Amino acid sequence: MNQPSTTITPATRRLITVILLLSAFVSLASQTMMVTALPVIEHELHVSLNAVQWLTTGYTLIIGIVSPLSSNMYDKFTNRHVFLWTIGAFIIGTVIGCLATNFYSLLLARLIQAGASGMLMSFQMTTMISIYPIEKRGSILGLSSLVISTAPALGPTLAGFILQVLPWRWLFITVMPFMILVFIIGYFKLQNFSTPRNIKIDYWSVFISFVGSGLALGSLTVFEINRAAGWAMLICGLIIIALFVHRQLHLTNPMLKVQIFKYSSFRLMTFVGIFAFMILLGTEQLIPIFTENILKMGSFNSGLILLPGAICNGVAASYIGRLYDQYGPKWLVITGGVLMLVASYPLVTISAHSSVALLTVAYAIRMIGNAFVFSPGLSEAFSGLSQAENSHGTALNNTLRQVSGAVSVTMLVVISGIPQNLVAGIRLAMWVTVILIFLMLATFGYYLSISKHH
Repeated sequence: MNQPSTTITPATRRLITVILLLSAFVSLASQTMMVTALPVIEHELHVSLNAVQWLTTGYTLIIGIVSPLSSNMYDKFTNRHVFLWTIGAFIIGTVIGCLATNFYSLLLARLIQAGASGMLMSFQMTTMISIYPIEKRGSILGLSSLVISTAPALGPTLAGFILQVLPWRWLFITVMPFMILVFIIGYFKLQNFSTPRNIKIDYWSVFISFVGSGLALGSLTVFEINRAAGWAMLICGLIIIALFVHRQLHLTNPMLKVQIFKYSSFRLMTFVGIFAFMILLGTEQLIPIFTENILKMGSFNSGLILLPGAICNGVAASYIGRLYDQYGPKWLVITGGVLMLVASYPLVTISAHSSVALLTVAYAIRMIGNAFVFSPGLSEAFSGLSQAENSHGTALNNTLRQVSGAVSVTMLVVISGIPQNLVAGIRLAMWVTVILIFLMLATFGYYLSISKHH
């Protein structure tokens, strides 16, 4: 996507932004909507909890695998083709979900949706970075991070509401009109602003990326059944990923330009964003486990506890992008880290007598803190990249974030199950999120010290 942002009219820019954010919101909310429906589907389709969990784990897994391929797609095809094919694939997955009669057809529907979602997330960020001038990058990535963090947080609440009155198939039926509308608007209004290049896709890289990521991410669910097999899969997966990285460093047209990791701004601020995302997804997963199992609340009410946090995060993210454009990341990230630490006290001292109101407020403060870190982290990561490197930067950033998010959720759920007492387990897992906050702030501190010397 190498056409300068100045050649696109403001009206076209606004329209592209709206359809990209709407489609990304729907696909990311779909990622977590299934969380609330798992017990219902487990009962209705007579499958084990471990099998049914693949409806969410598999979704994250496919996003992590597809994202590296997306940068090649943007280079090889026009933005219009990539967008329409991606939305079309998501609609096909959704149709299969609406008609699914058994677990395997339902899983197929989720995996097709996830493949499209992985492409869409990278496409949305790359396009928005490409069509706006650099001085607006903070505001634009603020909107992008608003969607990335708010949509998954709203998913379980929306699903809980739908499942109160309708069968689980409506989780697909509800999504369908939005994606059809996006496809129609995209078909008639989305113009080409990218120039395809005649690049050859390295299929061997695609294959080893699929196998490596698949083994590494798949190992996370296998750990719960067989620890030895889990370790074997994880180690093999990491070795294959190392081979993938080695191959990318020696290709003229790599599938993923891992060389951009040498930029300290991209490397360190991507890690800051990853820690923030791990804390966000981990906390979001632990609170419903606590409220449903200890406080015996229903899935819809558990989802409602997360709703004020999701709204606060969205409102904060929309302002913080503009503040980043004016003042840079320093005080925003530090403020965010402090807010997240303040909100940790009620979470690490959680008990069977904890007040629901206090949990709701603590979660909301942590989500505001997250918005202060996530959006500036994302913007600063891209500050040192050229226009040609944006698609590779987005693919790398998305892949690492999704994989880390999946690792975080699985790791914290496993940790919460270590003690005999679930309350003690949740406390332990919440302490791990506090360690992640300190790691995030330490990484940012190191970035600031390096920036000063340059």
